[in-house]
Amino acid sequence: MIPVSISLASVRLGLLEAAEVRAEPATPALTEELVSVADKLAETLTVEAVAEMESVRAVRAMFRVWGLDPSKYRPSSEALLRRLAQGKGLYQISNIVDIVNLGQIETGWPYGCYDRDRVHPPVTLRLGERGEKYEGIGRRVWHLDGRPVLADREGPFGSPISDSTRTMVTPETRSLVVTIFAPATAPDHAIHQALARTAERLERWASAEGIQREILRGEAGKIA
Repeated sequence: MIPVSISLASVRLGLLEAAEVRAEPATPALTEELVSVADKLAETLTVEAVAEMESVRAVRAMFRVWGLDPSKYRPSSEALLRRLAQGKGLYQISNIVDIVNLGQIETGWPYGCYDRDRVHPPVTLRLGERGEKYEGIGRRVWHLDGRPVLADREGPFGSPISDSTRTMVTPETRSLVVTIFAPATAPDHAIHQALARTAERLERWASAEGIQREILRGEAGKIA
């Protein structure tokens, strides 16, 4: 497994690594499952209801512990749920990204997915330092001072808000790292279930092989 240390409090990091994977357009079966789950949520969700979801409230509390206003810098999972509540639906990008987004709307926790070959360990989950920045996926340059980031030897590359283009999944991706930024209040069995569900979907719809999983706790090391 990729070595990861955590210098932030109030977080449990679910970690999944696949030695082999195929990044390609989603199959009709995956699209059907994603749309089914998204439509079911959209039927009952409002923007106000999203803010009151237990998982969303827990993630927001985690952001506040880190000194971040979650209304100004929204967790990626909450941003997706708000899109559903507003009737905008989800972007469908690739099999791997769709699987990760499916996990986000089911759990309410932010996920990240990265091309393992473009990550240069060791990796640390920490707050961004003054002057750090990266090109965000679908956005202009994102300034990272005081924001939660995953960083490797080359600097920050991921975040529970928005990831970078440097380690993004592309059609050339052959190995994968997925992270789940779960609040410390999340029970172990729920994180294990989320990791297992993601692993099963990657095996079924992205031909993933050699999958490993673990859970890390903020400033306390491996717990499962």
